[in-house]
Amino acid sequence: MRKSFSKPLGLGAIALSALLFVTACQSPPDSATAEDAQSEATTEVAADAEPQSLTPVKFTLSWLLQGVDAPMTLAMERGYFAEEGIDLQFERGYGSADTASKIAAGQYDMGFGDMYSMIEFNQQNPDQKLVAVAVPYNKAPFVLVALEESGIDSIEDMAGKKLGAPAGDAPRRLWPVLAEEVGVEADSVEWVTMEPKLRETFLLQGEVDAISGFIYSMMPSLVKGGKSEDDLNIFYYTDNGLNFYGNVVLVKESFLEENPELVEGFITAYIKGLQDTLKDPEAGLDSVMAVGDDLMERDAEKLRLQIALNNLIVSAEVEANGIGAVDSERLKESIAQTVEGFDLETTPAVEEVFDGSYLPPLEERQLPPESERQSLE
Repeated sequence: MRKSFSKPLGLGAIALSALLFVTACQSPPDSATAEDAQSEATTEVAADAEPQSLTPVKFTLSWLLQGVDAPMTLAMERGYFAEEGIDLQFERGYGSADTASKIAAGQYDMGFGDMYSMIEFNQQNPDQKLVAVAVPYNKAPFVLVALEESGIDSIEDMAGKKLGAPAGDAPRRLWPVLAEEVGVEADSVEWVTMEPKLRETFLLQGEVDAISGFIYSMMPSLVKGGKSEDDLNIFYYTDNGLNFYGNVVLVKESFLEENPELVEGFITAYIKGLQDTLKDPEAGLDSVMAVGDDLMERDAEKLRLQIALNNLIVSAEVEANGIGAVDSERLKESIAQTVEGFDLETTPAVEEVFDGSYLPPLEERQLPPESERQSLE
């Protein structure tokens, strides 16, 4: 089934395809039905430049199209990619491990994923190395979530409890490092494995005491299950010793060397979309819903986007360094923690993991003034 959306903006054609997968490190959509619909959906959005004058760029999301993708869809809608000579063609993803493999294989030119999974991939595939070129999310969405009534008021209280997550869940894999940071024996918990779509159900039904995952992926299902934020105890890894960055733009080193202008253009357009989303999040949400399938629920996508805007994107570090950049010392520390957590043989240098030379000048990637930033109501 093919869906086409024509928006009266006089903007050129950019395709969106959605497929179905099992993630290595991010939670599923709210229902299997939504997955099936998105796996069939291909969306066209208009752009100023004629398609034949643009260079196609194949891009993969880290998961299904969600509210957190508003910066990209808004940039598409407003023609920012076309202005950079890019015909952006993107598909849904299957988690960071899958993203890395497919970018390395040339199935995609770039994609969203977490650079800590990328570090592991690069050590396992030294001839197909990837590199992060922009960090839109200053804070990782990795969390442990327990019901407030459980009596689990700290990560230390997890000892002796059952924790649930899919086998490849990134926060689950990093549990030994987190446990060491907070002084808990890693093997003092019992991990229960389930399908991604059952994770929140296991928590709500009392099958496990806590679950791990991405906060913006899990919250809509928990809210739908009758829980508010006040009913939950949420423990961010970044607040407990693992000061990790969130999803990044990943590129294969060989593609980067051959197509520097496309990488620069993508980052420039995306950052413009992010700046616009911070100033007008309703417009960003509208742009996601316009290209999504009919089963996407606005309230769920609104919640995801609000979590990202409130907790993951804006920070004092971004105020100082601009959107997309990193603090070298912070990244160095998180690389070392990744090497330990994933039991890797060598520790890569910061410049092997992140290359910020393709970012726009600092003055072009500043956060909008706080007075101009809006909240979703």
